[in-house]
Amino acid sequence: MPNMKVLDMTGNEVSTIELSDAIFGITPNVSAMHTMVVNYLANQRQGTQSTLTRTEVSGGGRKPWRQKGTGHARQGSTRAPQWTHGGVALGPKPRSYRFTVNKKLRRLAIKSALSSKVLSGDMIVLDSITMNEYKTKDMVKMLGAVGAQGKALIVMPEVDSKVIKSAANIPGVKTALVNTINVYDILNYDKFVVVKDAVAKIEEVYA
Repeated sequence: MPNMKVLDMTGNEVSTIELSDAIFGITPNVSAMHTMVVNYLANQRQGTQSTLTRTEVSGGGRKPWRQKGTGHARQGSTRAPQWTHGGVALGPKPRSYRFTVNKKLRRLAIKSALSSKVLSGDMIVLDSITMNEYKTKDMVKMLGAVGAQGKALIVMPEVDSKVIKSAANIPGVKTALVNTINVYDILNYDKFVVVKDAVAKIEEVYA
């Protein structure tokens, strides 16, 4: 089982934690992680793009010239796709891009993402995160002390409004709960900062 240092908010080691091999020690499955990232991004799409077809563009009710004898190609409407201001042929219409991924693959992907953070040394376990007041400056100081400057995902065991709001204005920093983490966020952020109690919850959920 992989062992990790547990740090306090000043960056000092206070203890160690033994991580579950089944969740934090597997060989990352790149294909599963890729599928989940594509799924996440597809599900974020609004799918509201739309173009007008020739039946929806105004005008074009009259045949522009007679069928034969003009020397021009035959035309039936000035709103056909080949005309300026004509309709769009085979253009996009509103649709849903959502697709589902089975539970087994979802679990494999998130375990792979968590294991990849351990392997790369980008997972940081904290004893606790406590903020006495809403203070962005204190949160920046804490992240610097534990080596999580830049893009960081902070995972907490439960809602703490002072921690969430203190981190909200820091560019590249996001807070999440155990039940809201996803493969895209884990891989997208450089550092995975997780509270010790949240590790226990992750192991309980994905065991």
